[in-house]
Amino acid sequence: MRVFLNSMRRPRHPLARLLSLLLGMAVLGVLLVFGLVVAGVLLVGGVVLLAVRQWKQGSHPARRSAANAAHQPDVLEGEFVVIRQGRPVTH
Repeated sequence: MRVFLNSMRRPRHPLARLLSLLLGMAVLGVLLVFGLVVAGVLLVGGVVLLAVRQWKQGSHPARRSAANAAHQPDVLEGEFVVIRQGRPVTH
């Protein structure tokens, strides 16, 4: 089965060229504005989320100091087994 695609030839009429150029620029402008709106919403949402987190952590200083006093150094405890795969490497 053969698929036929419309060829992307430019129109010969100057008015049709101008209209297609204006239409293409309008589509690009709409996409640009949409992208900027989405980026702005994400930026404002991120700032609000960080502000709410800071506000929640800052409202309980006694709990934060108790958590810091009880906090142990970053040590991962457990039992580990080394699994060797493939041929052993001789040095």
